[in-house]
Amino acid sequence: MIRAKLWFRCAVMHDPVTPIVVQPALIGWEAKNRQVELTIERAFKGEELVQRMKGWVTVDPSKVIEIIREFGRLKVLDDKELVIEMEDLESFNDLQKALRDAFENEVDAELIQKR
Repeated sequence: MIRAKLWFRCAVMHDPVTPIVVQPALIGWEAKNRQVELTIERAFKGEELVQRMKGWVTVDPSKVIEIIREFGRLKVLDDKELVIEMEDLESFNDLQKALRDAFENEVDAELIQKR
């Protein structure tokens, strides 16, 4: 299993950016006939985090997700860091080519070296 960091281009500054989870989502309820004081924290899943980038990056996140699914999966590590997990280096190389073909230099993946 290998991992890569996913980089988008910021729609405003046009530099490479990747989303991170700063704080998990806080979910609560509103009831029609009573007050509900229950809230839960829930971390984002990888695809969910990428979807939230719509409008902030120069490409459609849904199309990026479609391509990544062919070669691996998006995952949030330690409830914070977005990565792409793939089986092998060949999958990584194929993903990089597919991202280049679809988005030129607007999206790319960077291999994370094992520590």
